[in-house]
Amino acid sequence: VLTVVGWVIHLVSLVTRGFAAHRVPWGNMYEFSSAAALSAVTVFLVLVARRRIDRALGAFVLLPVVLYLGLAGTVLYTAAGPLVPALNSYWIKIHVAAAVMSSGAFLLSGVVALLYLTRVSYDARVAAKRTVRFPLSLGAALPPAPALDRVSYSIIAFAFPVWTFAIIAGAIWAESAWDPKETWSFITWVLYAGYLHARATAGWKGSKAAKVAVAAAGALIVDYYVVNIFVVGLHSYA
Repeated sequence: VLTVVGWVIHLVSLVTRGFAAHRVPWGNMYEFSSAAALSAVTVFLVLVARRRIDRALGAFVLLPVVLYLGLAGTVLYTAAGPLVPALNSYWIKIHVAAAVMSSGAFLLSGVVALLYLTRVSYDARVAAKRTVRFPLSLGAALPPAPALDRVSYSIIAFAFPVWTFAIIAGAIWAESAWDPKETWSFITWVLYAGYLHARATAGWKGSKAAKVAVAAAGALIVDYYVVNIFVVGLHSYA
């Protein structure tokens, strides 16, 4: 209930931000982070409603989301204002919206993959009658490992086509201008494509697949924070 209330308040904040700025509310890193966090929680609530994921995972999912929002609201915060000229295009409604949706879903899948690895390590230690210490002791509160593996796969299978579309739309928007962001977005795409391909052909499941999913989520974070802030390119506006 608290998550749903928070989701509603978050949605209202995003909508009112759009009215305050007189544009779509994802024109800088603060707004993008807020929208991506909302997307992650939306996917989580949909999965809970469809009984595809245990609602007890909410504590583990919402912790990184709250930290993400805390970073957005402090370090990345920007007052509402017009878009920079380079972003004043209808493509921002298409390209960035797809990136927001897929990034939020990938964020959730990365958390679930980490939880899967925690559960597997916990089960292995218990089976071997070894001492289980924090944070592996959290595994006792998690759903069975196969269920977590299926959820992570389902989320990535949903988000990957959306991310693919976002990359294509971004390339069309940028036309012939090269941007380091395109390189890292493609690296992230390759990792997620490798994850899906390995599961479909090589039968990778379990820890190997989860590690690839975590690595892909790490590449996504580099793509968003490191490239936007520390690398000069078309996305330096953020």
